[in-house]
Amino acid sequence: MNNNKVYILEDRGILYVSGKDSNEFLQNIITNDINKVTDSFSCFASLLTPQGKYLFDFIVVKHKDGYLIDSEKKNINKLLKQFNLYKLRSKVEILNLSNEFVVAAISKDKFLSFEKSENKEGNTVKYREDPIILDPRYKELGARIIINLEKLYLSLKKLDLKPSDAKEYYKLSFDLGIIQKNTDFLQNKIFAIECNFEELNGIDFKKGCYIGQENTARIKLKNKLSKRLFPIEIIKGKLKHNDPIKLNDNEIGKVIVNSVYPFAIIKITEKNFNFENKFKCEDATIKIKKPNWLPKI
Repeated sequence: MNNNKVYILEDRGILYVSGKDSNEFLQNIITNDINKVTDSFSCFASLLTPQGKYLFDFIVVKHKDGYLIDSEKKNINKLLKQFNLYKLRSKVEILNLSNEFVVAAISKDKFLSFEKSENKEGNTVKYREDPIILDPRYKELGARIIINLEKLYLSLKKLDLKPSDAKEYYKLSFDLGIIQKNTDFLQNKIFAIECNFEELNGIDFKKGCYIGQENTARIKLKNKLSKRLFPIEIIKGKLKHNDPIKLNDNEIGKVIVNSVYPFAIIKITEKNFNFENKFKCEDATIKIKKPNWLPKI
């Protein structure tokens, strides 16, 4: 990413969770440890079904007396509804600030030019009270500013940042193997650990219980992780949602997101998987892309 470019991510939504019980409330339901989140550190986390299946993912940022929740905007009302379902009698207020706040992405190098910044995933600094976060999933994805819409363009001017097409940012995210678009296609379909959330710093296996913790821990501890989410490179043809993916007539996975940035859930074992192979779908030939941040498979 160019140091003077900024990408306005209009498809991100913001919730604000505050109140006396906000810390305990989030700690009991999300996959990461909310106690790690401070004014200088933000985290990536997810909300799961009781069976450990994916529902939502988001970045959690400390802000004033509560927490900003940065998630895909198309799912934000469903996430708000789910939070309210779990709130019960907790002294927690949950506001949808998606029409007031906006997320803007900048380069890692630009982030490191800010005072007190550190080259660590999740490192958070403030610019005129607005948090700037080095992406807690993978720092090569750059940083993001969560800012009041009314202040956005004045702040961008002061920071010498020029708006660019957000497609550049999402292409980078896809090339890095990090899904951010059309995450609703994953809901109730695959386990969070199959989404590579452990490697993306989104699951804390040392914290206490949370919704979906039992199956997540079982897959990890019993080494039962046999499927993973991977980006797809289309060599020729066209993908369809739920297309089976085959190698020599053996089904090894299926297309789960068939958008501009396609992803598939792939059965993968150390003995028989080769990322150099070409795979067949019904009307397409593809390759499976392995992200650099994944350990050797």
